Amino acid sequence: MISPSDLYKIGTLTRAHGVRGEVAFQFTDDVWDRVEADYLFLQLDGLQIPFFLEEWRFRSDNVALLKFEDIDSADDANRLVGSDVYFPKALTPSDIEEEELTWRHFTGFEVYQTPAPKEDKMFLGTVTSVLDQTANVLLVVENPEGRELLIPAHEDFILRADHQQRHLIVNVPEDLLTLNS
Repeated sequence: MISPSDLYKIGTLTRAHGVRGEVAFQFTDDVWDRVEADYLFLQLDGLQIPFFLEEWRFRSDNVALLKFEDIDSADDANRLVGSDVYFPKALTPSDIEEEELTWRHFTGFEVYQTPAPKEDKMFLGTVTSVLDQTANVLLVVENPEGRELLIPAHEDFILRADHQQRHLIVNVPEDLLTLNS
């Protein structure tokens, strides 16, 4: 059985689509398409259950229509609506082409501050969303106390990304981190 710590959330099933059992999937990461995964995990009744993909197609840059095996009617699909969708960390490629990613890919990543040149890391929080409506894209990071930090999504501040462990290592000036304190 897979442990919840071996998975990460990549989106939510938002509604049934049509009569064949398709569901609309609002995603933050299209990793399942990049690695051509056979299955995704859905959280049902507090458990992560694997569902095998029959087919999928993209509706927009953050919505896809999924058809799972043995989900063959609108009623079957409606039972899945509202479920969070997870992907196994072990299947995440470590050699992701960074230029193919959008900033939304980093939703769910844990963020660690590393003062250069030391390698000591301080946990800042988890990326909960991305504000990309303005020229300056911001990562919204929820810290352990539940407060939000806004971190500029800029290559100068992001030192490295570990896609398998879902970690971002950043070096953000202290003044930006304490701006809303």
